[in-house]
Amino acid sequence: MKIGVVTFPGSLDDRDAARAIEIAGGTPVPLFHASDDLKHVEAVVLPGGFSYGDYLRCGAIARFAPIMNSIVTAANHGFPVLGICNGFQVLCESHLLKGALTRNQGLHFVCRDQKLRIENNTSFWTKDFQIGQDILIPLKNGEGSFQCDDETLKELEGNGQVIARYVEFDPNGSRNLIAGISNEKGNVVGLMPHPEHAVETLTGPSEDGLGFFTSALKQLVGR
Repeated sequence: MKIGVVTFPGSLDDRDAARAIEIAGGTPVPLFHASDDLKHVEAVVLPGGFSYGDYLRCGAIARFAPIMNSIVTAANHGFPVLGICNGFQVLCESHLLKGALTRNQGLHFVCRDQKLRIENNTSFWTKDFQIGQDILIPLKNGEGSFQCDDETLKELEGNGQVIARYVEFDPNGSRNLIAGISNEKGNVVGLMPHPEHAVETLTGPSEDGLGFFTSALKQLVGR
């Protein structure tokens, strides 16, 4: 199964995302920001980093990249997309996901291993988890505070679109401890922590992040 990984100017974790896909059993396909060609992939990962230097706002320039025009169109028709950290910010700026990611509470960059609790296992990217399952994956961001208005928050909670929450404490000031959300269809997921850095114990705190990638691959095989 082919999963595309987009590289923007300033992407840091595209190679890590590609390796995670390989370890999960998939075939990563590099996608370039300046091309609108999705190369017949069956899903896409928007990796972490600092796309276009995070000028204006994180993800604000990346949303206008040619590749995003194709991704937005495809996602609106059910195409699976996972945005990690900066990729989550790009999804919000592209209006594929609701809300926004703002400067961390306390205005400090956070870099730590973070416990999360899975809240939804019906999205395309979370089916290999159990609801209520705690996982440990790295968190590293300066603008990771998820914010939205009260009406949007009520909608996300009511529809079960919160896919993961921070456990024990809120590392960045996110509303309702939200670490990740999905769209209503469940094909688009944004996650602030980094599952691609927790796919093997040699380099990560656990292998808990692997489930996001195996979930997608199993769904693709079943199509």
